Amino acid sequence: MAGPVGLDQGTGCYRSAIRPPLRPWQVRERRFRTTRFGRRGLDPDEVQEFLDRVADDLAAVHDALGNSVREAVRFRDALRQWQSEQARRANPAGGRY
Repeated sequence: MAGPVGLDQGTGCYRSAIRPPLRPWQVRERRFRTTRFGRRGLDPDEVQEFLDRVADDLAAVHDALGNSVREAVRFRDALRQWQSEQARRANPAGGRY
């Protein structure tokens, strides 16, 4: 069962409040136990190949998110600098009368 979903303040992403974010290394290292009933037709190599593919995709998403966050910070800083310059031009005396 997924659990309550809310906005993660650290990442700005919506996620389950019960489980932490899944990381690529967690997918790669995941192993499935065999039961006394056997593997139930699962080929361990195919499962591992799929997990590796999911981990690669997840790593790409994490990289893209990191790039987006860095770009947003760069835009925010550039906007603040521009706003400061505009304020200085509008009031060159620096607020002195």
